[in-house]
Amino acid sequence: MPDMKLFAGNATPELAQRIANRLYTSLGDAAVGRFSDGEVSVQINENVRGGDIFIIQSTCAPTNDNLMELVVMVDALRRASAGRITAVIPYFGYARQDRRVRSARVPITARVVADFLSSVGVDRVLTVDLHAEQIQGFFDVPVDNVFGSPILLEDMLQQNLENPIVVSPDIGGVVRARAIAKLLNDTDMAIIDKRRPRANVSQVMHIIGDVAGRDCVLVDDMIDTGGTLCKAAEALKERGAKRVFAYATHPIFSGNALDNIKNSVIDKVIVCDTIPLSPEIKALENVRTLTLSGMLAEAIRRISNEESISAMFEH
Repeated sequence: MPDMKLFAGNATPELAQRIANRLYTSLGDAAVGRFSDGEVSVQINENVRGGDIFIIQSTCAPTNDNLMELVVMVDALRRASAGRITAVIPYFGYARQDRRVRSARVPITARVVADFLSSVGVDRVLTVDLHAEQIQGFFDVPVDNVFGSPILLEDMLQQNLENPIVVSPDIGGVVRARAIAKLLNDTDMAIIDKRRPRANVSQVMHIIGDVAGRDCVLVDDMIDTGGTLCKAAEALKERGAKRVFAYATHPIFSGNALDNIKNSVIDKVIVCDTIPLSPEIKALENVRTLTLSGMLAEAIRRISNEESISAMFEH
């Protein structure tokens, strides 16, 4: 069996180290930096010939820099005769444009990135909670899209929730919310119906479901500016919700996210470590991070040993 080796770019160094620790190994020796003009510089400083290589790198902000680090690392490893290269992308950036809406003159950036990764020599992709599952079909190589929900659910069950109800922040998240509700002792579900006049701006219209006197568990795949989340929490509290817990896999936290969450009525925001948090966000008392390192380490082990990934999520 080829030697398994882990490498990491500069996007998620702490998560990469946690994964390595879980696998009782160390991160590979690679110098990933910048030339004086800002171009990505990569040098692999150990033998990888024939190795089973995993590169851990979220394509979060600065998205373009982190994406280029990933593809340049892939090229360096491919030219060094690596046997198989798996891109471990905990947060897959450029995923929000996954289709042309009403024939608008827009790109399908998720497909562009998929083609980019395939063209430089990625053999397999491991990612977490893709924004749209159909993105897997954009790749010409196998994609393992694992789910953060078991980690989130484990935390929910420790919160001593009183008469909980799972809330989807929009119609598109109903499938995710329904799955969580079923696992959370088959609890009730509510849906927030909203309209979005433009990107990153949303207006809560009304709530489908009875939330009065109940602990509300908002679930989503990501938190961007936090505008949707905070307005949803306000609407829930106005309808009599007792407490509001917000769970999301990917903490993008861009734009006014810090102020939005700091001034919100949300009792707790629980996210995963697919994207590093800024010191300011970390300092907020109502924000907490769960690690996906154990789950990703197990997925990497299974891929390396040619074992089933889907078996990890069979109940």
